[in-house]
Amino acid sequence: MVGNKCAPLAYRFLLAFRGVLRRLQYELGIDLGVEQHILTVSRRLGHANASITLNVYGHLIEGADASAAKAIEGMLK
Repeated sequence: MVGNKCAPLAYRFLLAFRGVLRRLQYELGIDLGVEQHILTVSRRLGHANASITLNVYGHLIEGADASAAKAIEGMLK
């Protein structure tokens, strides 16, 4: 009997952990400066569309504008 009650809980834990790992790969990529296209990220995270990804992770990519400006400035020198 106990095994039957624990199985759904373990399954829910594994699903939640899988979601954590997907999000962690995206957040680590941002921290490491890996340029990631928002549509690719959205698909990898399993979001229905990119607006969900932007709503959830938009605050993490606010510094992207400054890094893009630096890259363009470097190319123009």
